[in-house]
Amino acid sequence: MTVWPLSQGEIDGRHERFVERLLTEPESLADQELSRTSRDDYADRVLTGGLPSALRRTSVPARMRWFSDYVQLVIERDVLDIRKIKQREVLPLFLRRLAAQTGQLLNIRRAGAEAGLSSATAEDYAQLLEAVFLVHRLPAWGTTLAARVNRLPKLHLMDTGLGGSLLGITTRGIERRIPAAMSEFGHLLETFVVNEILKQAEWVDTPLRFGHFRTPENLEVDLVIENAENDVFAVEVKAGSSYRSDDLRGLIHLRDRLGDRFGAGVLAYTGDRAARVSDRIYLVPIDSLWQDRLRPGVGPASPP
Repeated sequence: MTVWPLSQGEIDGRHERFVERLLTEPESLADQELSRTSRDDYADRVLTGGLPSALRRTSVPARMRWFSDYVQLVIERDVLDIRKIKQREVLPLFLRRLAAQTGQLLNIRRAGAEAGLSSATAEDYAQLLEAVFLVHRLPAWGTTLAARVNRLPKLHLMDTGLGGSLLGITTRGIERRIPAAMSEFGHLLETFVVNEILKQAEWVDTPLRFGHFRTPENLEVDLVIENAENDVFAVEVKAGSSYRSDDLRGLIHLRDRLGDRFGAGVLAYTGDRAARVSDRIYLVPIDSLWQDRLRPGVGPASPP
């Protein structure tokens, strides 16, 4: 059983319906009032994360100290409960190297080399970090098994608050638009959205499969959801508050490739409006994942 941090709906005391609406009535995603969540609000949510003990630390320095202690505790207690390892002092450094790849294709060899580990040891340690719920892999998605196994997975941290701590990202750095912080925040935001959807999917009745999609031409979709009937739904994440037509290329490619199997695609961004931007493709604010802002006259997906 995967032990997830709290979802944003759990933190706010809301019943989240985003995944349910995406799967059953995606057209309703366009019928939302303007979002009032600012970029700074998103940064605060991403960098706070969902670990209950971290949420109780209201000051940033106290939270950062807790994250540091948490990593040390997990390594010394949980990892060593699973297996005795010779280079445990390298694990925090290796975890930071993996954190730098969150929301990106996993390159175990590079992360291991940066931490002074062989490829085999790095793979072994990565599996240990997965076993104690610090990181997880999102497999490649394809229309055939061969397409799935021939492409690299993406790596995601289990908690973006911990990720921000490992990467040294602060809300001040984001507010000041420091390029390095903005780039890393974009990857963390993708991890944040992917994780929120995976959390919600655990209380959806129908079984779902998840992956990411990437073509040799670098057309990509951050999250692909396939249901038991082989219908496909897709989510692309953008840190910007506006979008360009190029941002839709991966979703449009997937739609055109799958035809009737394509249920809906979503471009989730930090802007304030929702809209249908193409056939079965919708623009939605990221906070739609945990807030229902349906316009008057549009009913909810279903009661809690």
